[in-house]
Amino acid sequence: MKLKKWGFLLWPALALGVGGLAGWISRDGIRVVYPQLEGVALTPPAFLFPVVWTVLYLLMGLGLALTLFRGGPGCGRAAGLWVLQLALNFFWTWLFFVQFQYFSALVCLAALWLAILAMTLAFARLSGPAAALQLPYLFWVAFAGYLNWVVYRINL
Repeated sequence: MKLKKWGFLLWPALALGVGGLAGWISRDGIRVVYPQLEGVALTPPAFLFPVVWTVLYLLMGLGLALTLFRGGPGCGRAAGLWVLQLALNFFWTWLFFVQFQYFSALVCLAALWLAILAMTLAFARLSGPAAALQLPYLFWVAFAGYLNWVVYRINL
């Protein structure tokens, strides 16, 4: 039982670590290239992105911790979907901010959104609160998809 409680520190820390690594590898693209792209009026100010992503990484980690703490059939699937969405999240950052492959990033983001939805549904079977914690992430990635689409269309 005590080992399960460590998950409330471990999983958010892992998510934050992956997010931090993604931010580190994409720092030049974020700082140099992204400000030069044509965007849209709905693009949030730059300072908001790290704040929002920090909260989202914490929520996704806490969601997994709640799910695993609750236990039961489907935990393995939920954890696997969590790992998948975290990998897609990282890969999207690499495609968009390091490789500047905006269409490929958009395809990756669509896969990410579907993985988040599947993860949220898997969480819901085990823990309603864990699933609810993923809703801001689902909505933010949908919004990111809109922004990614606009960047791709305007900056062809």
